[in-house]
Amino acid sequence: MDYNKFIGKRANALKPSGIRKFFEIAAKVEGVISLGVGEPDFITAWDIRKDVIDSIQKGKTQYTSNMGMPKLRELICKYLEVRYQLNYDKETEVIVTVGASEAVDLAMRAFIDIGDEVLIPEPSYVAYAPAVLLAGGVPIGVKTTVENSFKVQPEDLKNAITSKTKAIILSYPNNPTGAILTKDELEGLAKVIVDSDIMCFSDEIYSELTYGRTHVSMAGIENMRERTVLINGFSKAFAMTGWRIGYLVAPKELVVPMFKIHQYCIMCAPTMSQYAGVSALEQGLKDNFALVEDMRSQYDLRRKFLLDFFRSVGMEVFEPEGAFYLFPSTKSLGLDGEEFAEKLLESQKVAVVPGSAFGESGKWHIRISYAYSLKSLQQATERIRKFLEEIR
Repeated sequence: MDYNKFIGKRANALKPSGIRKFFEIAAKVEGVISLGVGEPDFITAWDIRKDVIDSIQKGKTQYTSNMGMPKLRELICKYLEVRYQLNYDKETEVIVTVGASEAVDLAMRAFIDIGDEVLIPEPSYVAYAPAVLLAGGVPIGVKTTVENSFKVQPEDLKNAITSKTKAIILSYPNNPTGAILTKDELEGLAKVIVDSDIMCFSDEIYSELTYGRTHVSMAGIENMRERTVLINGFSKAFAMTGWRIGYLVAPKELVVPMFKIHQYCIMCAPTMSQYAGVSALEQGLKDNFALVEDMRSQYDLRRKFLLDFFRSVGMEVFEPEGAFYLFPSTKSLGLDGEEFAEKLLESQKVAVVPGSAFGESGKWHIRISYAYSLKSLQQATERIRKFLEEIR
């Protein structure tokens, strides 16, 4: 049987995830310390879990509104207003999604036609380009560099725009670099976006994880709300990865086409997960997001520990101001990121992600997640130190 004749061209053209491919190899090695997966090591707070258990015991397991529970949509709008001074209508401008990943997919399929170009600053999250391709679009990488703190520059953005450009995907705080954008930097990009009359898909899933700065949303920049689909979720800020609960907000005119796709393909996000979202936001709004602040403080300690380590062993490393990743350079060692990751795994059984998984501009880097306990990081860095002694 020739199965290839049945497989769609777009799906067939997708490359396997560079992250998953590497960690399938790592999973077969005993005694590995993994610093690769971007998942908080914190457990969802007991109060949230308890509220969900109560909802299940009361039999609240039916479908919700396609757009999401009214209470959850109300709380999402309240959260965005309190935290980021954004105003959205709970009835017409919010969709509760199956994680932020569904929101990304909805945005691509609702607005990208065959041949449309979508600009993606690189290094970038691994799922963006495939989402564009599956929608029939053409992903166009816009390179960022450590010299510019991995921040996309207005002139580079302007030079990448063509008559086929439909949108840009922004992801700040950034995975994998930890870069953020200030209000002034967002305003510089916004001018190019508005002048070029393109859309913006702003994935702000790491908005609560910034260090020394307060997150600024692109949707809050002048003239950007009307052309921005803002994507966020509960996975990172509330340690709720497995609940698969996210959301998007946008002007109601932009919500309509995304809602039609969501309505037919998903029906609604899982009811139990929506109750978890309600609990997380109710408690957060009540105690000024103490849980989030506690996690951020612990991430910051880990961030500083890793920065000090890599500087002490003479590896160049950009200081991240957001998310929970470090993106050290391997160039001075004469190894690209993939070679470094393979040799480190073989020699010391430490798994990191080659930077090339996030685009060509990440070739000479590795990504390390510090969403792990300080004890695990200490053990891993001792092994990395031994590895560096071996290869130097």
